[in-house]
Amino acid sequence: MIKRLYINTDGQGLYEITPQVKKVFQQTTEKEGLCTLFVRHTSCSLIVQENADFSAKNDMESWLNRLVPENDPLYTHIYEGADDMPAHLKSILTSVQISIPFEKNELLLGTWQGVYLWEHRHAAHRREIILHTH
Repeated sequence: MIKRLYINTDGQGLYEITPQVKKVFQQTTEKEGLCTLFVRHTSCSLIVQENADFSAKNDMESWLNRLVPENDPLYTHIYEGADDMPAHLKSILTSVQISIPFEKNELLLGTWQGVYLWEHRHAAHRREIILHTH
């Protein structure tokens, strides 16, 4: 099964999409297998991470912004703004695809795990995620 999920972002940050993924996922007729999520963009990413403590999100965002700063004088890809090249690099460091096993039509996420779209650009975007089960 292949389904599409569209997520609107308001700018840079982590957006938990676990409820939206579960809602789309529940349309599958498969009982067990692997659910693959793929975001069709090069300046955002997907991660599975803690969803219990908000400070974890803040720390991850702060850490990645320190690791990949804007306005690095070595960047040559600067035509789309100071956040564009860092967004591509952040996407490389995280991932544009994740896989989650499922059983009995339920994603096998851990107790404190959530699925996140990580928007790396400052502007709002509409992001498309492909959900594939096999």
